[in-house]
Amino acid sequence: MEEIKLALVDDKAYNIQILEEKLAPKSEVKILFTACNGADFLNKLSEAVTLPDIVFMDIDMPEMNGIEAVQIAKANFPNIQFVMITIFDDDEKVFKAIQSGASGYLLKDESANNIHRAIDDIMLYGGAPMSPQIARKAFQFIQSQAPQKQDELPLSAREMDILRELANGKNYIAVAEKLFISPHTVRKHMTNIYEKLYVHSKVEAVTMAMNKGWIK
Repeated sequence: MEEIKLALVDDKAYNIQILEEKLAPKSEVKILFTACNGADFLNKLSEAVTLPDIVFMDIDMPEMNGIEAVQIAKANFPNIQFVMITIFDDDEKVFKAIQSGASGYLLKDESANNIHRAIDDIMLYGGAPMSPQIARKAFQFIQSQAPQKQDELPLSAREMDILRELANGKNYIAVAEKLFISPHTVRKHMTNIYEKLYVHSKVEAVTMAMNKGWIK
């Protein structure tokens, strides 16, 4: 794998240090810069010669929180992938982070292996990694915002199997293992799902399936 460029944003220096230690064994990772809040991140991003591929972003920070920072940065640099990494698991905050353009949402006590896997999921498969409990909260919150209604099902049985596993918080690699297929096959199915449902992300696809009553 080619070099993966990261930025880390957290108002507590020890949290950044812990994350750096977890990332250290992954040799292809290069940390371009760290920032202590959203405003500091945007300043450093505007001055950066090279843009990060992935930004690990805390939510609750002084001056500018992570959700605001992602909204602004995503509008100007849409190719940067943001992973919210926080102890905060409030349903509405999770949903707002996703709405802001975040690609994933991990808890701060994630193991180094899970963080490495999340990076690979984004870079290799265009995935949207989430801690399982966070993914479930996000989809339950989305589901609660609109009444379900049964609608004609345009997806194949296999495509529905994949959406159900994603709704349960699994990433593409875990879905592939559960269904005894390759991650590449999962990715191909997701491309077909996007085309059939006219959506552009995993979250949008699962949300539509829940709102239409296809999965519960």
